[in-house]
Amino acid sequence: MATVEERYEHLEKTIRGYNISADLSQIRAAYEYAREHHGNQLRRDGTPYITHPLQVAQIVAEMRLDSESIIAALLHDCIEDTDSTYDDIAKRFSPTIADIVDGVTKLTRVKYSTMEEEQMENLRKMLLAMSKDIRVILIKIADRLHNMRTMEYQTPEKQKKKAFETMEIYAPIAHRLGMQKVKWELEDLSLKYLDPVGYDDIVKKLDEASREHGAFMTTVQEQITQRLTEMGIQNTTVYGRVKHPYSIYRKMYTQDKTMDEVYDLFAFRVLVDTVADCYNVLGVVHDLYKPILGRFKDYIATPKPNMYQSLHTTVIGEAGIPFEVQIRTYDMHAIAEYGVAAHWKYKQGINKEGGEQTYEWIRRLLENQEDADAEDFIHSLKIDMFADEVFVFTPRGDVINLPAGATPIDFAYSIHSAMGNTMVGAKVNGRMVGFDYVLHNGDIVEINTSKSAHGPSRDWVKIAKSSEARSKIRQWFKKERKEENIAQGRSSFESELKHAGLNMNQITPPDVLPAILKRVGFQSLDEMYAAIGYGGYTALKAVNRIRDELIHMSKAAAVEKAAAEAAAAAARAAKEAGEARSAAPKRVKSEKGIVVEGLSNCLVKFSKCCTPVPGDEIVGFITRGYGVSVHRKDCPNADPGRRSAGEEGRWIKVSWGEDINESYATSLEVVCKDRPNLLVDISTVLSTCKVNVSSLNVHSTADGFAIFYITINVTDARQLEQVMRKLHQISSVMKVNRPAG
Repeated sequence: MATVEERYEHLEKTIRGYNISADLSQIRAAYEYAREHHGNQLRRDGTPYITHPLQVAQIVAEMRLDSESIIAALLHDCIEDTDSTYDDIAKRFSPTIADIVDGVTKLTRVKYSTMEEEQMENLRKMLLAMSKDIRVILIKIADRLHNMRTMEYQTPEKQKKKAFETMEIYAPIAHRLGMQKVKWELEDLSLKYLDPVGYDDIVKKLDEASREHGAFMTTVQEQITQRLTEMGIQNTTVYGRVKHPYSIYRKMYTQDKTMDEVYDLFAFRVLVDTVADCYNVLGVVHDLYKPILGRFKDYIATPKPNMYQSLHTTVIGEAGIPFEVQIRTYDMHAIAEYGVAAHWKYKQGINKEGGEQTYEWIRRLLENQEDADAEDFIHSLKIDMFADEVFVFTPRGDVINLPAGATPIDFAYSIHSAMGNTMVGAKVNGRMVGFDYVLHNGDIVEINTSKSAHGPSRDWVKIAKSSEARSKIRQWFKKERKEENIAQGRSSFESELKHAGLNMNQITPPDVLPAILKRVGFQSLDEMYAAIGYGGYTALKAVNRIRDELIHMSKAAAVEKAAAEAAAAAARAAKEAGEARSAAPKRVKSEKGIVVEGLSNCLVKFSKCCTPVPGDEIVGFITRGYGVSVHRKDCPNADPGRRSAGEEGRWIKVSWGEDINESYATSLEVVCKDRPNLLVDISTVLSTCKVNVSSLNVHSTADGFAIFYITINVTDARQLEQVMRKLHQISSVMKVNRPAG
């Protein structure tokens, strides 16, 4: 296994091989900075953590990116995993590099209510950073590629989770950016963990087929090379390869085929100097072998949106074996392998002006999803960004790319909102078609418009395939038909509510409605009706969330009722036993902000084991001679399962009164990775939050951790939650707990 220094020397050698003007002194400084800050951190395989940034930088160098990209790759985990900060990196290296590192950094310190919401916010941040500087996603993809290469050291659960995320998000992004080589490796590595049996079976059969057909591949390669030489086509490269496991796997399962039935198991590439040579080679190949009808694609005349260009043809050789031949220039091959990384505006020797329109699709995608919730965002992203495309023409011959399954509605809105809003009909290849007609590659689409058009139909939202079209249709309804939207939305909502066995009387009471509105995310019912009316929200989703909230509230009410009954029984038992000083049938004035149900004028104290504050759920315990001790309900000492026999009647219901104190003492336990200035950072946060610190103790462990025990005074649980959140955002802080028990 290579040492860390040997890995760095290999990185420098790779950089010198393609970029003689690279700033190796700054790259070395970044390596030393990252190595120092990652310190003694180890990866799961036991190697020093610095090996990961080094390997990510190596992948970035193999993409032949600039010095800033390599420096950012070396530093990409510093903000997230060490005490390094954005300002520190900006000062030591440059603000541009700090921006790239920050763009790559995940949102690990922000808490989300659902997995989809977390994934959505990470994607939004990544896409936003992409639209500003495409190097962010290139480094992020390199980071994911190295993590997938070393995934065998992770738990099976994490392997599957990361593999699924890679297959769903990162491989398609690599495809969208034209990075085929990286995409194939990400897909194959993901399949290895998502379906290990299927993967191993395909790899085994490919090895057998490769040995069996080795002579066949050599013969085809020699035949093509010889004929090209005879034709005088100079400087050609011909080579064959077996298809990647995932591409075979996908064809087997989507088309229900066995491996023997999969076409193009073998593929050959022919690389030439010019576009003219590409078409000459195509003629040679079709002369040598019999082409299969319908299996020819010209991506040179109509490039893919990710800049991919090549000629594809499938032919049958002398042995009756079908195989694919891809013909492209050397420049096209570089783009096919590395996509946007092959010729982007930051690369040395390339004009840094212009090129922004290449990434305009990222900005459009973000704008179209601005108001979407997590589920819709992920779903639409897969359609807009990851689905196969269909290429159609305007009457003037301009190429428009749309998601597969797109309709004339999608086409009209891709040209302009006004065209979509005034559309009254569509022609495809000269004949009238319906709005739901599915467009095919090569169709010539013409949209008929009218100034007297009534605007889009509500059904268009269901017909349109692209989120751009759906977003523009919703915007029109949102702006033009507010009253109609509310009426339409209310009708749909009440119908769905009835279908679910609920009625309006269950959701409109003053004590229920605020919780319902919070759950669906609207300020009022009319606002929700309007969103349903113009298609921005579905009645089904609203009713499902409302039903869940009603069930939750019902359970909470049942628990409250049971607690009240138990408290009443406890009060009666206490009275009979003579333990209560004076019983009262109703609530009385609070002591220290605590109302004790059934008791008055009693001593109240807060337990030191869990230090409750206003806003916490609490329970009381009648002590012998010291009044009522108040515990948090989640305190282990208040756990019903741990209560001693005969004490059941001494646990009573207590609640927070209206006349609470100005502040309450509570305790926090902060677990951190030890580092210089950690105490200063924690003290600064506590000062910023304007809380009084009663005591602060710290304990350092032999394995490099520091545990802080802090007692602070807060007004309520909300302020305490704010303090805990701010502490958790400090670099090196791993956990912030409220001790109990």
